[in-house]
Amino acid sequence: MGDSQDSRASGSGQDRAANPFTRVPIEVRVSVGRAHPTVRELLQLTRDSILQLDRRVEDPVDLFVGDKLIARGQLEELSGDQAGQLAVRLTEVAADNGDL
Repeated sequence: MGDSQDSRASGSGQDRAANPFTRVPIEVRVSVGRAHPTVRELLQLTRDSILQLDRRVEDPVDLFVGDKLIARGQLEELSGDQAGQLAVRLTEVAADNGDL
């Protein structure tokens, strides 16, 4: 009986590995904030202009897949070989029902 459970467990792992959908990349969009300038303000933007967002630096960022909010997190800068690269440390992940 133990052998059949082991083979089912390993078989399901093989099924997942063989499933081509597990290798399909998806785009995760990170929203750091929003701005609501007028058209006049947009037309006046030049290099080094500052567009103020509705969030503070320490506020969480939102992660979306399509239009669905999937998680929230904090921006971080990586170090070592990837110094300067931005990353997100997840602080909240949506439950199956979509609530955070």
